[in-house]
Amino acid sequence: MNRLPLEDIALAPASCLGTLSWVGMEHIALPLQVAGQGVIGYASAGVSLDDPTARGIHMSRLYLALAELEERELSLSLVAGVLKNFLDSHAELSSNAFLDLGGEVLLKRPALISPLAGWKGYPFTLHCRRDDQGFEAILDLTVGYSSTCPCSAALSRQLIQQAFDEDFTDMPVSREAVRAWLGSEQGILATPHSQRSQAHLSVRLAEGQDELPLLSLVDRTERALGTALQTAVKRIDEQAFALANGQNLMFCEDAARRLHQALREQPGTDGFRLRVVHAESLHAHDAVARSEWNWGEGRP
Repeated sequence: MNRLPLEDIALAPASCLGTLSWVGMEHIALPLQVAGQGVIGYASAGVSLDDPTARGIHMSRLYLALAELEERELSLSLVAGVLKNFLDSHAELSSNAFLDLGGEVLLKRPALISPLAGWKGYPFTLHCRRDDQGFEAILDLTVGYSSTCPCSAALSRQLIQQAFDEDFTDMPVSREAVRAWLGSEQGILATPHSQRSQAHLSVRLAEGQDELPLLSLVDRTERALGTALQTAVKRIDEQAFALANGQNLMFCEDAARRLHQALREQPGTDGFRLRVVHAESLHAHDAVARSEWNWGEGRP
């Protein structure tokens, strides 16, 4: 049976003329390798449509080019090559290429003191663009942590002092009596409130940076805050976590300032934006702080 040539109506001139800033596909399923771990990832891929008379782009060419990212450690040079492929395959149509890659990487994190360890997820998105000005990459990363309110800690200490004064009025105080009182529920009658919190980071990666600095960003962020969320723990780890929270009392402003300073010292970056969110356990709303360095107006 003779088959007729398949018609490609995308080659017909557009009935309504005009350029488009972005044409492509979103939420493409794609296996990725990040920090040595397999990731169930997704991709959003597109190019500009600069020819006002062209009806559309060749989406299948973008889709097939993504195969270069499968089963290989994600790097900026690898992504830059895929974006070059996007532009080469649309030489007469496009001058800008875009690729967003995301997912949740699982990292094995040790307990604070015991030999236990467990897996923790870190959502990320890598936003990349290539045009006649060059290549740009921005890494978005979310890191969870615990935050204890300094105000509630101070108010709790005040209540404990008042209870001490009431319980030991006009009576001699021995070291043994104070120690026993501090270890009782009567002594520690108030505790500060804590909440699970998140740091949302957007880091613009410097020219010449190839390795995706996801692991180093996670480590730097968790060290700066001092209260990383835990996985598998024993009671000794839970006690150490309580100590870490008590030694790192933080308003959202404190957390944002700590992270700002830490990110300024992160190698391979030339700008960032950060947002911290404390999901209040006292209020029904969140406490939020933002900061940025060398980010520039008009960036998303």
